Amino acid sequence: MKGSCLCQAIEYEIDQLDGPIANCSCRTCRKAHGAAFAATARVMREHFRWRKGEEFVRAFASSPDKDRLFCGRCGTHLVAHRPAQPHVILRVATLDDDPGQRPEMHIWKSHEVPWADYAQEGIVACGEWPVAR
Repeated sequence: MKGSCLCQAIEYEIDQLDGPIANCSCRTCRKAHGAAFAATARVMREHFRWRKGEEFVRAFASSPDKDRLFCGRCGTHLVAHRPAQPHVILRVATLDDDPGQRPEMHIWKSHEVPWADYAQEGIVACGEWPVAR
């Protein structure tokens, strides 16, 4: 499966997801992604390869021993990793291909923001940008 950043400067490839997809609502994921949660999955390092643009990869140490790797041009957060662990934590939304899996868990629900109530009645669901109301 292939993935990339928003500006296409960086491309990567994975052989497979090596863990379930988890939606993470921890404070650092919310801040790093500017979203209520981030969809993540473990990928063993031997199953992950940069294909293009590795020179644009930048790192930010968001917590002790954990780096978040992102595109230095467009800011897309691609993976996180702890050097001592045998896997990277892929940001599933950056895949260009369907991984053929769905989220199996939602972690750090204790950090979830109260306005992110996806089951709330009255929320309008739109397939594309909505027509002005």
